[in-house]
Amino acid sequence: MKILFCNYEYPPLGGGGGVFNALLAQELAKRHEVTVLTSQGLDLPQEQVEQGVQVVRVPVLFRRKESVANLVSMLAFLPMGIWKGKKLVTSKHFDVMNTQFVLPTGPVGDALGRYANLPNVLTVLGGDLYDPSKFTSPHRHPLLRIWVRHLLKRADKIVGESGNILEIMHRFYLDGLDEVRIPLGIPQPHLSPVSRDILGIAEKEIVLVTVGRLVARKGIHQLIRMMVHFRDKPVRLLILGSGPQERTLRQEAIQGKVDGQVMFMGHVEETDKFNYLQLSDFYVSTSQHEGFGIVFLEAMACGLPVICYNHGGQTDFLCDEETGYLVPLNDHELFLKRCRILVENRDLRKMMGDHNRKKVEEYYIEHCARQYEQVFQEVIERHKRGKGRTEGKIRLVEDGGYWRHQLGIYWGGVFDLCFGE
Repeated sequence: MKILFCNYEYPPLGGGGGVFNALLAQELAKRHEVTVLTSQGLDLPQEQVEQGVQVVRVPVLFRRKESVANLVSMLAFLPMGIWKGKKLVTSKHFDVMNTQFVLPTGPVGDALGRYANLPNVLTVLGGDLYDPSKFTSPHRHPLLRIWVRHLLKRADKIVGESGNILEIMHRFYLDGLDEVRIPLGIPQPHLSPVSRDILGIAEKEIVLVTVGRLVARKGIHQLIRMMVHFRDKPVRLLILGSGPQERTLRQEAIQGKVDGQVMFMGHVEETDKFNYLQLSDFYVSTSQHEGFGIVFLEAMACGLPVICYNHGGQTDFLCDEETGYLVPLNDHELFLKRCRILVENRDLRKMMGDHNRKKVEEYYIEHCARQYEQVFQEVIERHKRGKGRTEGKIRLVEDGGYWRHQLGIYWGGVFDLCFGE
């Protein structure tokens, strides 16, 4: 197969969604011809081949950080992605396209699919449908919900990374779509022994670790406040990641007098990330929502129990009192209580960690890639038989027609909101 991935973020830009896209693309590239259309920033090359995947980047405005996109850069990806993508699909003649994130990538994938009469599989990953920490989350805005519903309906197949994401899609957007749940996956890590000496941490200390972008949705300030209860105890918190909240979080650690116990490691490479996970005792997350939570799998692969909230896609594979603890959303007192249990019980940490090492084998990337292959083959065959929504597409992209069509959807939505039943 010739596969085109379309994603506005791709490593080193972005977070978990981009990382998963890279893992999936690289696994599929072992058997297929794979190209990724994504955004360019931070002096990245416009084209390169990474582990068998051709990565094509289009220029966007004002992308200054690896971890976080801004609204201008996301909007710029729409016209630039369509412009570059038209040349790409004309020259390469792909068999199928996988668009990752309904917003902001969805309009690009939809336009290219209609232009090239190409079946489009749309993957929804969480933040593109629902982010409770952001006022800009599409689920909060009627007109964005209309646009999302429009893009969902026009896809040949919807892939949701978790049962939670598909439930959110049904609740806020549309039900009855042609959809399938495919869990995310990770490559089997090749772990080497690591010593705590690299961080100056004593063996008797208990190390909690969390990984993620330092943004509001991750709720890392809750972890720092929790550390006040472990003040002057042999307990450390490692925070791996960077983002706009870093200065505020550092100041909160100083104010709580736990800055000596809270260690900000910044953005780290994959090898270093797994080293830090290995030298830790258990994984903690106070994220307000995760569409799936690929880092939980990485922690499990390193033999760590996981303590997190029970709100998100991680509930598909995490089980209370087996993989660690699932705590009701923002129940700070119970979260602290569960952490204390694991801090004080080495045998329980080991039992849960051993369980997680075995369970995570179900979620290695090769299993995920095989399921995507089946979906791709299904939509390709359906498209050839003329039974997909792609039959008889109109080349709306030409001469700005696609954008006139999208504006029609927008103003039609305004009319329905004002005058509809």
